[in-house]
Amino acid sequence: MTGTGSYQAADLIELSTSIVTAYVANNSIPASELVNLLGSVHAAVKGISEGGAEASPKDEVVKRPPGQIKRSITPDALISFEDGKAYKTLRRHLTTRGLTPEGYRAKWGLPHDYPMTAANYSTARSKLARSLGLGTMRYGSGKDVKAKADEVRSEAAVEAKSKRAERPRKAAAE
Repeated sequence: MTGTGSYQAADLIELSTSIVTAYVANNSIPASELVNLLGSVHAAVKGISEGGAEASPKDEVVKRPPGQIKRSITPDALISFEDGKAYKTLRRHLTTRGLTPEGYRAKWGLPHDYPMTAANYSTARSKLARSLGLGTMRYGSGKDVKAKADEVRSEAAVEAKSKRAERPRKAAAE
């Protein structure tokens, strides 16, 4: 039995190592946190293999200090607390992870007015929309359009009457 237990322990360590290796390949993590990450992954894998304990810790609200929240907001990008990467807009990134903006704010203890798009990105989109003429009425308000239409109709009627009067009459056929 001792041989089977040590074989299983070696298997768990190898599995934990491969999980952490895959995670670190796609995410930046400080070297000091690597040992803690490996230990928590190993504990989770061991808990799953024994079938008793929960696979993952309970979802707790992680309250971020104000300084860390301010550093995550830059003019050109927002740094995600999920993976530490910079994004111009967080909405699509969050939907790929199964979160809504409200859920993201609640999960990380962020204020309700935490932005979901970078300031420079929003400004550039706004300028583009204005240059294309979006958000403005083409002909003004409805009353102005009716008044202009009435003017055009009356001018057209006056022109039509004046053209009829200027037409020369045909000579009578003999």
